[in-house]
Amino acid sequence: MKLNSYDDWSPLREVILGSAANYAAHQRDLSFDLFFFEQLLGEFHDASPDERYRARVATANLQAHVTGRQARWPIKQRYVEELGEDVEQIADVLKSFGVTVHRPMALDRAAQASTLEWSAQVVPPLNVRDNTLILGDEILETAPQVRSRVLENQFLTPVFADYFRQGARWTVMPRPLMTDASFDRSYARDIGGSTLFSHARVPSAYDVGHEMMIDGAQCLRLGRDLVVNIANANHALACDWLERHLHGRFRIHRVHRLADNHIDSLVLTLRPGLLLVRTPDVLESLPKQLRRWDTIVSPEPRAGNFPDYEDDDLILASRFIDLNVLSLGPDTVMVNDACPELSRVLERKGFTVIPVRHRHRRLFGGGLHCFTLDTVREGSAAEDYLGG
Repeated sequence: MKLNSYDDWSPLREVILGSAANYAAHQRDLSFDLFFFEQLLGEFHDASPDERYRARVATANLQAHVTGRQARWPIKQRYVEELGEDVEQIADVLKSFGVTVHRPMALDRAAQASTLEWSAQVVPPLNVRDNTLILGDEILETAPQVRSRVLENQFLTPVFADYFRQGARWTVMPRPLMTDASFDRSYARDIGGSTLFSHARVPSAYDVGHEMMIDGAQCLRLGRDLVVNIANANHALACDWLERHLHGRFRIHRVHRLADNHIDSLVLTLRPGLLLVRTPDVLESLPKQLRRWDTIVSPEPRAGNFPDYEDDDLILASRFIDLNVLSLGPDTVMVNDACPELSRVLERKGFTVIPVRHRHRRLFGGGLHCFTLDTVREGSAAEDYLGG
């Protein structure tokens, strides 16, 4: 089918599901630690005492690596194997509902991405939502924020090329040089990272100042409208580019510092007029038209919903990661089976809940929405859900 996706709730027909093959380690460098800064410091309001302990352990290591030195942070093999099992089970469930599941090429060996200024260990194309926006009939590859992910979309090339041959537009945002000077550190500084990041800048002959960087998971797609979270100058520059590129086709609504970057474990659209939110406070940051929509507030996750990890396991997502659901249609939602509280709330609202297993979402920084990129949903034109 031809590329066609304007929102997150219309009946799903085709999707790209990420690959976990050969996910052996996180590479921690300046870009990684800035991106996951809040979680690494344990600043989330929902952090329990044991999480704050682990965060302090992680912070000690963070402090050692913010100066640009690379640090390979191994992931235990049993977690990687269980992740692979869960991803394949998700694929089977999607297929059982008649959804065509596309897969990226797998990372078959350890590889390095090298540029004029730095090199980084390539990670598998797992969280495929992050580096791409599907806007109607256009594939829009966004500008990465983490160096180890700069080549990630190349694993999706065969899928994107097939859609292009069927008539899709295919656009790539300008690629950032990603020197140390490229990153706006103001968000991290404002929440207490001035000590850690005050000296984390190695001068380079290729410095050009702040550059555009943004992820698709910072955006809510609502037909003709795109709500974009802006937390720093990198995001603002990228949003400037989006506004010029999409002028006349889509309307951009900026929200400021709703999160440090991604917002799909804070707010998701379940169907026109209905939002799933982490807390009611989220509404205060949204456009006024969305504040009039009905809301489902995610229930408080329980500690037993998550595996027990050791102090050297790097936790990259908050306990609210299971809000990161995938809609198969306006009344059908795929939910992590480890989060029964959310499933019950959705069922009481009339949704059919499809439970799937996803054990290590906190270690790999992504839920069901993150692992998938919907490419074909029903509908032939962008709808106007927010008005002028």
